[in-house]
Amino acid sequence: MRKICSGCRDGVDFEIPFAMAFQPIVDTTTGRPFAYEALIRGTDGASAYSILSQVNEANRYSFDQACRVKAIETAMAAGIMAADAKLSINFLPNAVYSPMACIQLTLRTAQAEGLPIDRLIFEFTENEEMGSPDHVASIIDTYKQIGFSVAIDDFGSGHSGLDRFVRFAPDEVKLDMALVRDIDSDARRRAIVRSIVGMCRELDTLLIAEGIETEAEAAALVELGVRYHQGFWYARPALEMLPAVRVQ
Repeated sequence: MRKICSGCRDGVDFEIPFAMAFQPIVDTTTGRPFAYEALIRGTDGASAYSILSQVNEANRYSFDQACRVKAIETAMAAGIMAADAKLSINFLPNAVYSPMACIQLTLRTAQAEGLPIDRLIFEFTENEEMGSPDHVASIIDTYKQIGFSVAIDDFGSGHSGLDRFVRFAPDEVKLDMALVRDIDSDARRRAIVRSIVGMCRELDTLLIAEGIETEAEAAALVELGVRYHQGFWYARPALEMLPAVRVQ
């Protein structure tokens, strides 16, 4: 694999082979993908854990950089431009030591592949351990200035979610699947999600529900005003391919 960052700091090869799978985020008003999330997999389709369990302090930076490159190159090869969809990439805030320096390889890769900057979303999980919230805020501000969108994943799964929502002002938030599961039959979950929908609408933040597994969950979320959906009900992740969306 290529050297990970030239002119940023000495690049370190990430030696562990991995691949990317893609899962659509569906715009329920059109039935078409709004974006595809790039998901880490083994080259044989093995779980993300099989790769992530090998990431440590020594290789975290090179892994984060390699994931960005792999996601862009694989998505472009799979035809994401023809799909007229965005590409959502997970990133590790602790792997970014300088927001502007560490984004250079991503920018060069996007330019080389012909992927417009405004088609990129970077998401980080609410559960991600952070050394410094100020540093994360600096990353997000830099990414927004460049033209990327930024999303908080797994929103609602941790105790610090609302604090991060206020501090980081993300463009998008993704509802944790714990709030989605059985929402059609759970009044408490519906009440919480209804409040989040109102909050996101007022703050002009795009809301995505992830982990949707049943038609009933999907219908309940639409009724609550959640327009963007992701989950097995619509499509399972496909290795190095953009899967078709279930026809509703």
